Amino acid sequence: STVPSPPDNPFSHPDKLKRMSKSVPAFLQDESDDRETDTASESSYQFSRHKKSPSSLTNLSSSSGMTSLSSVSGSVMSVYSGDFGNLEVKGNIQFAIDYVDSLKELHVFVAQCKDLAAADVKKQRSDPYVKTYLLPDKGKMGKKKTLVVKKTLNPVYNEILRYKIEKQILKTQKLNLSVWHRDTFKRNSFLGEVELDLETWDWDNKQNKQLKWYPLKRKTAPTALEAENRGEMKLALQYVPEPIPGKKLPTTGEVHIWVKECVDLPQLRGSHLNSFVKCIILPDTSRKSRQKTRAVGKTTNPVFNHTMVYDGFRPEDLTEACVELTVWDHYKLTNQFLGGLRIGFGTGKSYGTEVDWMDSTSEEVALWEKMVNSPNTWIEATLPLRMLLIAKISK
Repeated sequence: STVPSPPDNPFSHPDKLKRMSKSVPAFLQDESDDRETDTASESSYQFSRHKKSPSSLTNLSSSSGMTSLSSVSGSVMSVYSGDFGNLEVKGNIQFAIDYVDSLKELHVFVAQCKDLAAADVKKQRSDPYVKTYLLPDKGKMGKKKTLVVKKTLNPVYNEILRYKIEKQILKTQKLNLSVWHRDTFKRNSFLGEVELDLETWDWDNKQNKQLKWYPLKRKTAPTALEAENRGEMKLALQYVPEPIPGKKLPTTGEVHIWVKECVDLPQLRGSHLNSFVKCIILPDTSRKSRQKTRAVGKTTNPVFNHTMVYDGFRPEDLTEACVELTVWDHYKLTNQFLGGLRIGFGTGKSYGTEVDWMDSTSEEVALWEKMVNSPNTWIEATLPLRMLLIAKISK
């Protein structure tokens, strides 16, 4: 296929790239984000890089007997939908929880908040709403939220947020309530949170069904979530250089990713897991950069044996790009994040710009280094899955 003319280079504006490639927790993604609902695409795409010579990084899925070829301009248009650091955390939230056995539902009655931080310092007001999650299920199925109450630091909600869930499973969860300010442009700013451990909750105590005030706290450290066992992935990587004799153009090669299987995935819905693996090559978050495996149901140890091939890699690109593999549980119309890997050099930078997603662990870095240093050789590993801050797929 012919290489299209390179588009305007987003890497020529490092500050813009830093802002655009900001990663956000998967569970903070806006409902309008439909990255999980469209079908798998097997196509090629142009990968915009800080470069002088026009070249493209394309992807072909070798898991299918047919591949479609198309070229679109790439971008790093991820949406940063949550701001954790700009506002102080203060104030309180009043709520109550109860489990209704006849309905097999958890009811979270969100009453009100008081003395919240002011997102609009000049006018001393915020536009707050409350969001709830059942952890470790941070997918869309586990997310509920109230309406936004505008121009106040003391919002009243009086809303009941309902979760259809078996009590036995509920006792393995934590309930997270977080308060957010939403501005005119639908950007969210964190105002504080409360977390209840439902494993130790006394459901028979009538006092626990009464409305109570809880002080809002700062964001809990992600290390506690990362420490949870999220299972492992068995995989192999291979770099295949492609020299072009007699041509002065820079040579490009392919990165092959063989997703073999996952072991001991977390059970969010009992034994009803229906898992699949998704891959993108960062910094490109466009839909065309994504490949995924088929879904394998009714097991926490799914075998995929799926190979993904990304071509157009120049040797220097191997130090700047990162393979993001994420495991998801498909349930009805939603997908829930189970865990993931980021395989690269973990330098914290990409093409000279600091980015959050260059955060590979020592084990992930070791696999990437072995692949780069051993071309044309499959390098195998079993790596622990972890929580990731996931960038949104751009339109």
